Amino acid sequence: MLIGFFYALRDAKVPVTIREFLTLLEALQRGVAAPSLDEFYYLARLSLVKDEAHFDRFDRAFGAFFHGVNAVFDEKADIPLDWLLKRFERELTPEQRAALDKLGYDKLQQRLEQLLKEQKERHEGGSKWIGTGGTSPFGNGGTNPEGIRIGGQGRNRTAVKVWEQRSYRDYDDERELGTRNIKVALRRLRRFARTGAAEELALDDTIRATASNAGYLDIRMQPERRNRIKVLMLLDVGGSMDDHIERVEELFSAARSEFKNMEFYYFHNCVYDHLWKNNRRRHSERFPTWDLLRTYPADTRVIFVGDATMSPYEVLAPGGSVEYNNEEPGADWLARFTATFPKFAWLNPEPEHLWQYRQSIAVIRQIMNNRMFPITLEGLERAMRLLSK
Repeated sequence: MLIGFFYALRDAKVPVTIREFLTLLEALQRGVAAPSLDEFYYLARLSLVKDEAHFDRFDRAFGAFFHGVNAVFDEKADIPLDWLLKRFERELTPEQRAALDKLGYDKLQQRLEQLLKEQKERHEGGSKWIGTGGTSPFGNGGTNPEGIRIGGQGRNRTAVKVWEQRSYRDYDDERELGTRNIKVALRRLRRFARTGAAEELALDDTIRATASNAGYLDIRMQPERRNRIKVLMLLDVGGSMDDHIERVEELFSAARSEFKNMEFYYFHNCVYDHLWKNNRRRHSERFPTWDLLRTYPADTRVIFVGDATMSPYEVLAPGGSVEYNNEEPGADWLARFTATFPKFAWLNPEPEHLWQYRQSIAVIRQIMNNRMFPITLEGLERAMRLLSK
């Protein structure tokens, strides 16, 4: 039976190996888990899944394989809570999801304040209170087209506010690229000039001068040839950008190697009044956005990298950020960047054919004067051609 389970996981694209499968068998032989479906589920997940990104695939494969075999285990075993939450999600039809009302940002805030005063106990599966697994706009694990997520993990990514301490991961600038094509595309932006002290041997001039000097060596020097293009890269991190980490890391690593005069900063979803350079210290080490606008020269090439997928409130409304109450809307800060730096572009890792379904993408494209390009070789070529003019 468990050999079949092993192949079911492999078919579900869970990268499980023979060694991990043998570890599970050894744990069962030694009685690590009680004879219940609940205990076996957690033991199998612990033994076989190396990356939490594969938990959802594991859950679906586990549920499909062991459906109807509960009699093998204790009939009184509890059903795992996360299975129940997923069950709530599956029971909503597309028509039911579309019928759910949006309250609007201001009404959401007012309604949440009212519920915090009235609610005295935990709720699950409802449409009114702060809880889990329902259609209420407040809580987590449920379905609502526009709500405030409190705890838990994002699923449908429709929250306009998130109440929790969130941690993001820095992009790796030393990631080994699987292809050199990204570097080739970025090289269109490089412009070289000889600047600084004459520290490099000018071979052609030395040969000519030596020949003109009747064969006596006449060494000529020249300034080193340097890339004079200045690049400021602003990277969206966390949330829906977690789906694009691999592609953005490749782009970031290639940019760091190609552009010697490059600075970078992070933001989440949209640019507001501050940015940061280290995600672990993003609350304690912040850089005012005004400082960036005043520090870098106007000929700096500014490259935004993000999927632009968020609530439109985050771009258009004061206090619209999912993490704090920003005094000015993100649209104002984006407009300041485009006015200060004429050479700018937005690189979007989201597939271009999906852009039409994201209202926030349409808003940001308008602010960016339609200078948004997909992170594909063709898209990078177009973006670098625009920035090099």
